[in-house]
Amino acid sequence: MNGAHALIRTLVDAGVDICFANPGTSEMHFVAALDDVPAMRAVLTLFEGVATGAADGYGRMAGRPAATLLHLGPGLANGIANLHNARRARTPLVNIVGDHATHHKRLDAPLESDIDALASAVSGWFRRSLTTSDLAADAAAAVAAARSAPGFVATLVLPADVSWGEGGRTAAPQRHRAPAPVRPAVVREVAEALTGAGPRVLFLGGNALTERGLLAAARVSACTGARLLCETFPARLPRGAGLPFVQPLAYPPEPALAELAGTRHLVLAGAREPVAFFAYPDLPGHFVPEGCEVHLLAEPGEDATEALCALADDLAGDAIPRVSEDRRPHPPTGALTTRTLAEALGALLPPGAIVVDEALTSGVHLAAATAGCPRHDWLTLTGGAIGQGLPVATGAAIACPGRPVISIQAEGSAMYTITALWTQAREQLDVTTVICNNGAYAILDGELERVGAARDGVRARRLLDLTGPALDFVALATGMGVPARRAGTADELVDHLRWALAEPGPRLIDAVLQSATR
Repeated sequence: MNGAHALIRTLVDAGVDICFANPGTSEMHFVAALDDVPAMRAVLTLFEGVATGAADGYGRMAGRPAATLLHLGPGLANGIANLHNARRARTPLVNIVGDHATHHKRLDAPLESDIDALASAVSGWFRRSLTTSDLAADAAAAVAAARSAPGFVATLVLPADVSWGEGGRTAAPQRHRAPAPVRPAVVREVAEALTGAGPRVLFLGGNALTERGLLAAARVSACTGARLLCETFPARLPRGAGLPFVQPLAYPPEPALAELAGTRHLVLAGAREPVAFFAYPDLPGHFVPEGCEVHLLAEPGEDATEALCALADDLAGDAIPRVSEDRRPHPPTGALTTRTLAEALGALLPPGAIVVDEALTSGVHLAAATAGCPRHDWLTLTGGAIGQGLPVATGAAIACPGRPVISIQAEGSAMYTITALWTQAREQLDVTTVICNNGAYAILDGELERVGAARDGVRARRLLDLTGPALDFVALATGMGVPARRAGTADELVDHLRWALAEPGPRLIDAVLQSATR
């Protein structure tokens, strides 16, 4: 067999059976080999950022890697923003990046670039295959690296002649590193800190955010009085009735500092010490208050859920965790605002839903409105690189075909990867997209104020304004095969959500928020 056949068969044998692809000339032998390996599902995307974001969403929900197929350095570059988000989410993901044939690289052809440098920014593992005979073993190593705790982006460069060369042979899956157990002595030290004097916070992230981990943390909270917080943008957060409500740390620095003020003991479980996203004049970038002692229960790569269970058994005994009640808001009526948008979602969110949240400033009321809904998973913008929502929803829908996906999407960042809608239509994915249309890059409007650069200048404000021309998301969606409707009131949004959720398949709702809320 040739190298491409050996590569694909090895990926499938290692559990990687889906590839989000935007191929070019250098990858044609990989494309041709797909017909001979039907176990590998190939999903076409029209932009590499959709491929990488979809692989991120798939990995978060499936717990195992998808592959991407990208064309040379420029294709990788187009996908880097969502690879950055995947890296921050600690998502297992395997990039296959095609390259020129080894003998062609010295000619410095127009698409020649430094793939190694580009990949190094987002990859926890990197290798360039140099011979057809070694390609499959390299692929097996890439999968093992991606699946090793806490989860990594692994990038394998595939030269065209290595792909088309004969003499390929498959390789057996390689062992990957499981999350390391936390030593009992560490659990005892943390238990002592949580029973000491002063306010305490249990700060959760990564693999602590499982149903078992959350319930164990809530038992600890019930016994010790420690407050529960989690990372501002968790990769995956189980939520809903019967589970503890864990508040993500606020994004703006002022409320984040206020939430942690006075804390004497901060326990980290799967999370790193909280810091500000950006530097701001006269505000600290490190959120741990002065005089607070930080205790590490489990770092990324360790088994935070089991550590929390051990901590709960040590401290809490039969303590009953506080969980969210089964309660929903009533379907809203009247003006369509950020609050009524959240209430509409809370009123109608179906059981087992996957919510992909890139609502940004329009999502301030979502957490409270959905806390008592049937159990669901919440996926967020882990790395802050916008344009993640639509692709992540695409991958999550493929990972979990029996679960409805609701994508709550700010309109400005939707345009970064709008062609994900085409892939959703082509694959007939059960994704309902709600565009939070406020006609502006509202988050940047707030940042302009926060960094002390606000002015009344017309030219500055124009860079944050998305009107003139207004974006027509109904036309954009229908043009890519996704049925769409526009909502201008809360009543219309409720009606359109019922329409979208009534049967499987992609739908889009353009929720035009009232100017008073913009």
